[in-house]
Amino acid sequence: MQIGFAGLGRMGYPMAANLVAAGHSVFAFDPAASDIPDGVRLVEPAELARGPVSISMLPNGPTTRQLVSDGLCDAPADHLHVVMGTVGPDVVRDLAERSAAQIIDAPVSGSVAMAQSAAITTMVGASAQQFAIIQPILAAMTAAQFHAGPVGAGSIAKLAVNTVLAGLSEAIAEGLLIAEHGGLDLDSFYDILSAGAVGAPYVGYKRDAFLSPSTTPVAAPVSLIQKDLTLALELADRHGLDLPGARAANDVLTDAVSTGFASADMAEVLTVLKHKVAATSANLVDAHV
Repeated sequence: MQIGFAGLGRMGYPMAANLVAAGHSVFAFDPAASDIPDGVRLVEPAELARGPVSISMLPNGPTTRQLVSDGLCDAPADHLHVVMGTVGPDVVRDLAERSAAQIIDAPVSGSVAMAQSAAITTMVGASAQQFAIIQPILAAMTAAQFHAGPVGAGSIAKLAVNTVLAGLSEAIAEGLLIAEHGGLDLDSFYDILSAGAVGAPYVGYKRDAFLSPSTTPVAAPVSLIQKDLTLALELADRHGLDLPGARAANDVLTDAVSTGFASADMAEVLTVLKHKVAATSANLVDAHV
């Protein structure tokens, strides 16, 4: 199948490569791309809709809106565009209402390494008919495809998942901080953490990111997780929901961004907490001098 693909960034690059590996003809748009996967041809936005399906894997709502405006303005009514970046349900639903093409959402959960091996998960907001069309295509890039409901439902599911993810990351960091200051060997403690009741898959595959951050590639940068959590909190506010855990995790992510960790892996919240401990200790010493 001919598939248009917008966004060859950290996640989009391996996803487009996996489409090619599955036998699809992929033409892509990304003005900032310094490298493109083998078999992918770069095109202008207006050419993305020449096939029956196009995909965008862009970092935020404004870039996605611009892409749809530039690339799908003349798309036929049966063209299906899949928003796979995390932009929130409001953006996706608005685009679905305004666009001549059919717009659905299918944000993903997982790391860059998981995208490379097509092991990420996608949550799809679409009609049953649209899901039946797109599911085989998504299967070339993802290990599991869940039909979450109508358009926008995939984005809601993704925000809910990343709310849990941000809280879990913060909890791991706090547990490691307690263990370290209690004199425990962190490698040994991480064995305990992974094998116990909280040993979710995320705990296991984030081990190196927490224990050896300087030598571990960035999987999920702080800035993107904070963007997702901010969207989740905005959605919670509209529904009158109080999410104290999510707000606390977001405060730490905000500190991480403001102290230069925006592009670092989200596991660096541990470093941010350590800096806070060091600053508090220094203030206590100064107060007693």
